[in-house]
Amino acid sequence: MSESRTRLGRVAILWRGDEAERRSAIGATSRFKAVFAALADVGVNAEPVVYEDEVVDAVRAELARFDGVLVWVNPIHEGRNRSKLDGLLREVAARGVWVSAHPDVILKMGVKEVLHRTRMMSWGGDTALYRTVEAMRAEFPARLAAGPRVIKRNRGNGGQGVWKVEMPASLEMPASPANRPMARVLDATKDVSEELALDAFLERCVAYFDDGCVIDQAFQARLSEGVVRCYMAGDRCAGFGHQKVKALVEAPAERAQAGPRLYTSKAEPRFQRLRRLMEDEWTPQLTTLLGIQQCDLPMIWDADFMLGPPGEDGADAYVLGEINVSSVFPIPEEAPAEIASRVADRLRSRL
Repeated sequence: MSESRTRLGRVAILWRGDEAERRSAIGATSRFKAVFAALADVGVNAEPVVYEDEVVDAVRAELARFDGVLVWVNPIHEGRNRSKLDGLLREVAARGVWVSAHPDVILKMGVKEVLHRTRMMSWGGDTALYRTVEAMRAEFPARLAAGPRVIKRNRGNGGQGVWKVEMPASLEMPASPANRPMARVLDATKDVSEELALDAFLERCVAYFDDGCVIDQAFQARLSEGVVRCYMAGDRCAGFGHQKVKALVEAPAERAQAGPRLYTSKAEPRFQRLRRLMEDEWTPQLTTLLGIQQCDLPMIWDADFMLGPPGEDGADAYVLGEINVSSVFPIPEEAPAEIASRVADRLRSRL
């Protein structure tokens, strides 16, 4: 091991996988190979650790050997959540192992509740929060009557628990036989909407309150123009991704324009205003509002923005749709170097 690597220490890169992957994992051939290589370039010795709930004790023993751990595990995966893993990560962090992202940081910034807590920032908008299904039943119908809404469960990924809800296309459409108000709903993971009684939709949301709350945002009419993802390494921009999306978009012509996310560097001219906002204004405001130390920001996280109505100067407004912290991947080509730089800084600060 080189002198520089010995000086900076050892970091685990942890992801979820089965026993076969656990036995055969090699950093240089994994999907995180660029991150492993970038860490090596700055003198950090990184090793793979593959996690599953059944081997939590073995992983605990492994992590005790490292100075830090970078975690790439989704909130929900094949019916499993992160409850056991988060408990483990809190344990190892309490014993002095640096964890990114720490579960307590995820609970502050990597959940949909952040949309409500930061709604007064200039990236915010018309956002409501419901702590109970009773509150949602009482308050949601009036908001829905004013225009389409987007309902989001507090924790999830891949569009799970995200719905566009609106009144039926014809205001003269008769109510159900029981005179129940109707709604048109579109699951973000599906292609076609359905019409059903509003209280039946609210019943579908009951399970979401296990995550603490449900978020209700005004639907952004420019969603079909695409979503801009700003990747951050700590408090510095690490690149961008732009994607025309299908989720919550119904018009066939608009859906036909959807495609893969296109990645660009942090120097991309189209997004320099967004970069300045994220680095100079929004990230400092976010850490202050949420009580997060700058040094505890995740080594990689992202913020997804929809386009809002242009301002008086003609510049597009950006409306925050979500912050992703738990498992941000894939990432722009330049991002591994940004991650490695932040990791090296953090390890140096511990010397």
